[in-house]
Amino acid sequence: MERIYCLVIGYAFGLFQTAYLYGRLRGIDIRQHGSGNAGTTNTLRTLGTKAGLIVLAGDIMKCMFAIFLCTALFGQNRPELLYLFKLYAAAGAILGHNFPFYLNFKGGKGIAATAGLILFFHPWFIPVGVVMFFGSFLITHYVSLGSLLVYVGFIIQLVLCGQMRFFPGMSSLSLLEMYILACALALMAFYKHRENIVRLVKGEERKTYLFGRPKDTKEDEAQDV
Repeated sequence: MERIYCLVIGYAFGLFQTAYLYGRLRGIDIRQHGSGNAGTTNTLRTLGTKAGLIVLAGDIMKCMFAIFLCTALFGQNRPELLYLFKLYAAAGAILGHNFPFYLNFKGGKGIAATAGLILFFHPWFIPVGVVMFFGSFLITHYVSLGSLLVYVGFIIQLVLCGQMRFFPGMSSLSLLEMYILACALALMAFYKHRENIVRLVKGEERKTYLFGRPKDTKEDEAQDV
């Protein structure tokens, strides 16, 4: 039952649609501008860097609060499942972000919320996440590519740490459950980015620049995280 509670609690936090609410404060529905995605990148492109950073922080924090609450409620009684509870709480927050019922299930793509998972799952996972995202983003300026690579890095590190008994007391079945859940989140991220993947393959994906773009850079239509 704790797993279900973590999912529900996470989903409730995920319903705080930072991009949509911030856009409303600015008098717009962010879903009707740019790519139509209620996420950090579309906010950055539509309303500017400051707005994008605010939305990024809000989406990270809602996942963080979900993880903190669930570990406080259930982690002490089942310490061997602490990291599994964290992952379920984050999964709920990502689902709430991607599929908010009160917005007709049209939200974002869950990458900013996933950043909250990376930051508050375990400190050792932060460097890999940072390198995977910013390493590819700073070279290519493709947010979508960096976002997907974050999941690749997270799953690889999760499996390696699990097989090296990094998570104390966790049984083999619980580890397998954690791997499957992480892969399910990755599959959902790849599905949400399916159009971006097509454009990446074709070389038509739009690049993102935090502080403006070179004048000779071609603007292409794209979806965001």
